[in-house]
Formats: sequence, C-alpha cells, structure tokens
Amino acid sequence: MLPVPLESPAAPGGLGPDVLTVSYGGSLAPGAVPGGGRAPDVAVNGSLGAQFLTWEYATAIVGAVLGVNPFDQPNVAESKENAVRLLASGVPARPPSSTEGAIEVYAPAGTPVDVAGALRHLACGIDDGGYLAVMAYLDRLGDAAVARLRPLLANVTDRPVTFGWGPRFLHSTGQYHKGGPRVGSFLQLTGTVDDDLPVPGKPYSFGGLQAAQAAGDRQALADRGRPVLRLHLTDRSAGVAQLLDAARQL
Repeated sequence: MLPVPLESPAAPGGLGPDVLTVSYGGSLAPGAVPGGGRAPDVAVNGSLGAQFLTWEYATAIVGAVLGVNPFDQPNVAESKENAVRLLASGVPARPPSSTEGAIEVYAPAGTPVDVAGALRHLACGIDDGGYLAVMAYLDRLGDAAVARLRPLLANVTDRPVTFGWGPRFLHSTGQYHKGGPRVGSFLQLTGTVDDDLPVPGKPYSFGGLQAAQAAGDRQALADRGRPVLRLHLTDRSAGVAQLLDAARQL
C-alpha cells in the first residue's frame, strides 16, 4: 500500500479503482468530513494523539493481512549501505545526457533529453496500476516551491504521484519503492550546493553526504530495473522555476 498525501481533497491523483481516499482532521462531530470537497471513502476524526495510535494500529493490521513485517525495511538498509560505500569511494562522475538552462538531465536510454520531453516520457510511461514518485534531495525550506510539481505531474498521468524530501522519505515510502511491486517510476531531483558545511569528525561535508544518499538510492532502484530520471539543478532558484514551467507545458 502506497500512501499519497494530497494538497486538498480535490487535488489530482486521488481517484482510481485501486485508490482508497482517506481524510483526517481534529476532534469534529460524528459524521463530519474534514476538508470538504471530494467525498472520501473513509474519514477519521480525532486528536493528534488519537491519530498516531489509529494509524500505528492500522499499519500493524495491514501488515498482518498482507503478510508483511511492517517493522522490517531491508531495502532501506541497502540504500544506506550504498551511500556508505559511495562516501568512501566518491560518487562516480557521469556526464549529463543534456543541459538545458539551469537543469542537467540524466536520462535512461531511450528517453528524450530535453526537460519537458523527459518529464512527459516518464509520466506517460506509467502503467494503469503504476505510480510516479518525485524524490527531492533539496532544501525543504529554501526549495519548498518544487513541491508544486506533484499536482502538475498528477494532472498528466491520471495516476497517483507522491512527493518526498530526501533522504527522509526513505523511512516511509522508500521501502515500498524498492521492495514493493515493480510498478513505480521515479523522478530524482538534486541540486548544486553553494554553501556547504563539514560533518564534524568525518572526512566529508553535508552536501557530500546528501549526494551519496541520493546516488545510493538511485543505484538501488536501477539495480531492480526501476525507471529513474534524475534532474540536477545547477542553480536551484532558476532550476525550480524552469522545472515548474516545463511541467505546466506538458
């Protein structure tokens, strides 16, 4: 099961025969549906503590029904091990497929090398039962606008599209990406680090650590034959604006 947070009940990406819509909110009156707009399949009201307990319990129940250990994440550990190796050896340098403005395109074979073409190829290549995951190894505050990419791509695919900030998504949807059904397509976003800091007591910086984590996860996905498109923003502000413009034109 893949959780797909939406910006609003009516946001794109929340419909489909294999999609269960859930709305949740505060301690509302019985029968109240938080958020309004599209009617959900399930509405769960309650305080913050009640929500934690409810969804932890639901996760355990779903794991039992699916025959999955919800506390095991072997493929998350694999990405970490890849990152450790890359920190020791260095992330291999690879020339981009193309450079367009402030974006370097690293596309798999057979993918158009322009930004809009590469995005369209990835989004339109999703099967009826598939999904697209946007994985942003960027600054969730400084580069927050890039999250607007999710609904733009969902409008194109008509399938669930997730957005996660790297590397923290590795502990939620990251296990599903690599250990779940082979139906996912992946867009990885990275960016040039202009103001870096050393990791205390280590021979690498925080920027180097983030780059190794992104490369390690990329390797784990590629090793399983998952389609991965990487877009690297050489200028983050200009790159985010360019990327959103390209997505609006799809």
